[in-house]
Amino acid sequence: MKNLGVGSKVEHPRYGMGIVSEAGISSLKVIFKNGGEREFSLDYDGFEILEEKERPESSLTIDDVERALATVLQKFADFTPIVPIAERYRGGTLILKPADEELKAKEIPIDIFFHKIVMVRDRLRVLEQNINKSNNLSDDEKVHLQQYITRMYGSLTTFNVLFKYKEDHFVGEKSK
Repeated sequence: MKNLGVGSKVEHPRYGMGIVSEAGISSLKVIFKNGGEREFSLDYDGFEILEEKERPESSLTIDDVERALATVLQKFADFTPIVPIAERYRGGTLILKPADEELKAKEIPIDIFFHKIVMVRDRLRVLEQNINKSNNLSDDEKVHLQQYITRMYGSLTTFNVLFKYKEDHFVGEKSK
C-alpha cells in the first residue's frame, strides 16, 4: 500500500473496484464506483491491487501539509486543532437512561459530549509531553507513567466511533 500512487486500481471487499485519487503521507483516498470516496491508512491491507501506479518521490498533498502544520503548532504552541465528529453523529443526542424508571433520563448533545472527549484526549497528550520533558523523573518513572497513559487511551477506544478521521482515534496497548 505504501507504494500505491494516484491512478492505481484496487478491489475492496465491500466497495468494489476503486481508483486511488490521492496518495498522502499516511493515507490513500480511493474513489469507488458504488461507495464514493473513502480514506484508508497506508497500513490497511484489505485491498486486492489490480493495477499499480508507482508513487512519485514527492507525493505531498495539501491535506498532508495542513496536518503537519497542525501537529507542529499543537506541539510547540499549545494549539489544539479542530477535531471533526463523524457525520452520522453530528447533531445527535446521547441519552443516559437510569435503570430505575421513575428517574428521568439525561440527554446530552453528542457534539458537546464529543468536545469533552477530545479535551480529555488532548489533556492526556499534554500530560504525556510533560512527562517526557520532565528532568525530575528517571527514565523508569517516565516509562511507568507512560504505561498508565497508554492504558487510559485503551479505556477510551470505545469513543473512537465518534471521530471522523482514524488518525484522531485513541490507541491503547496493542494485543500480542
